[in-house]
Amino acid sequence: MATINYLSFPLKLFAALGCGLIAGVFFAFSTFVMKALAQQPPAQGIATMQSINVTVINPWFMTAFLGTAVAGIFLAIFSLLKWHQPGATYLLVGSLLYLVGTFGVTIAFNVPLNDALAIVKPDSPEGAQLWAKYLINWTLWNHVRTVSALVAAVLLAIAPSVSKVLR
Repeated sequence: MATINYLSFPLKLFAALGCGLIAGVFFAFSTFVMKALAQQPPAQGIATMQSINVTVINPWFMTAFLGTAVAGIFLAIFSLLKWHQPGATYLLVGSLLYLVGTFGVTIAFNVPLNDALAIVKPDSPEGAQLWAKYLINWTLWNHVRTVSALVAAVLLAIAPSVSKVLR
């Protein structure tokens, strides 16, 4: 158990920073990237988003996105093992918000939308129809991911402080 306590602060820090970083990326898409793409002719918007969806799969983004999920799993387990300690609720809720509201929503909603967009020809009538629906649905789920990651970052960041204040 001493090892868990020793590793908990760096893990909390990594998870809080990861949630904040991912929230920032998703916030950018929600507030201006998708709006800018929507102002383009459908073929251009589709082609650009197809390119974004390919280039996002890179070591930097994937380390932040997946690494934060892994940290969230460990923190959720840690919070259950240390349930009696102050701040455990913040760790659990923050971890679950990221795991379900950010990571889970991405897998369940945004990735299937991206997969459908990947196979459409940007200059086709089907592409234009899909694009109109994609912009609405993808952005809606992105708002959910953004808020979830941001609230998770706040909860994970304040969990150590709550632990100290309530001791």
